[in-house]
Amino acid sequence: MLKLTSLSYYHFTQTNPAKMHLKLGFLSFALSSLLLIVYGSPVESPSGTSHHLHARAPATFQHPGVLVNKAQLDFVKSKVASRAQPWYDAYTAMLADRLASSTRSPTPFQTVACGSGSENPSTGCHEEREDALAAYANALAWYISGSQSYATKAISYMNAWARTLKDHTASNAPLQTGWSGASWARAAEIIRYSNAGWSSSDIAAFENMLRNVYLPKIIGGSNANGNWELVMMEAAQGISVFLNDPSSYDKAMNKFFGRAPAYVYLTSDGSCPKAAPSSGFTSCSQVQGYWQQNTFPENGIAQETCRDFEHTGMGIASMSHIAETSKIQGSDLWTTDVGTRIRYALGFHSQFELGAPAPSWLCPGRGIDLKDGKADFEITEVGYNALNGRLGISMTNTGTLTQQNRPARGNTLFVGWETLTHASNSAF
Repeated sequence: MLKLTSLSYYHFTQTNPAKMHLKLGFLSFALSSLLLIVYGSPVESPSGTSHHLHARAPATFQHPGVLVNKAQLDFVKSKVASRAQPWYDAYTAMLADRLASSTRSPTPFQTVACGSGSENPSTGCHEEREDALAAYANALAWYISGSQSYATKAISYMNAWARTLKDHTASNAPLQTGWSGASWARAAEIIRYSNAGWSSSDIAAFENMLRNVYLPKIIGGSNANGNWELVMMEAAQGISVFLNDPSSYDKAMNKFFGRAPAYVYLTSDGSCPKAAPSSGFTSCSQVQGYWQQNTFPENGIAQETCRDFEHTGMGIASMSHIAETSKIQGSDLWTTDVGTRIRYALGFHSQFELGAPAPSWLCPGRGIDLKDGKADFEITEVGYNALNGRLGISMTNTGTLTQQNRPARGNTLFVGWETLTHASNSAF
């Protein structure tokens, strides 16, 4: 069947190409012609996928439009003002976080050098990530409270780094750039489009930093573990929205559509997970080795499940963030193959975070590694809100884990305060 999900994306599922070719030939040609007229040449979808998702930037970007939009922010503001739960407790917890402290100051570096594990070297790695999250926390506090001091603080972080940063180096540079870039884009969108007093010259300097320092480091993707490429594309998508850059948006989304089905497995994929288009894998045994898993009897297993749940949660978080930003920008990926994979990934991993024993077939010889347990899996709010709250899909284990983790703080990498922003938030 052919399903047009929006004018900025389209979703194509073809179960029997030989039989459907004649029937759909003219319609496909007409649709392609329409998209060419409205949006330009189509972006290629990854070959071999069962659901062909083609990325198109919206004709006009929505602002603020990275992870949260104005309607969602207004919803949160009203809930906090009335001291409704869980938003009020989530807001007070954010204000009490050290990253939101009024006495904290930016610590910019000209070159951020991060080796494996952000160590050896570790020059500016923690400072950059935390300053970006601090800017986001203060941007949220400004919008919710209306207190200019929070806006001024958020702006100070962004201006300090825009005037200083020149490069990211060492082996973790793409990942570091993705983590920080994802948070910067969220903060900048809120501040720029809320009359916060950010000058046009400072905005231009920040744009130049994102365009010249961040985007080139992440837009090409990565063949490391999937959480790398996913957060890199999350950052690239958000930066593209802030820069009003449709070309980079399309590149990021096309790369994402290749990685997402190669990160979360569905039984409909067959006996072996999909390989990312640029991975170079040509056999199932290569993919099995990459996943550290030999059999795939259930939906929702992730490429990093047998590594640990911390890194798996990062990958799922970025998938959720990209889907939510896409929804804001006019394309509902939650109702496509992407949303299905996020749903099963959340449910599969949530059951073990809640204490269910791992089956013998999962990660044989290794077992599952929950790291710090539920504290490392505070990434469910965005997906649970979209899939259960807005679409009404039952997600019992995910819902239980989400409730137990409230108010979710996130991590000090790129996830922050998502109970506040997304708990039961259906505003659009």
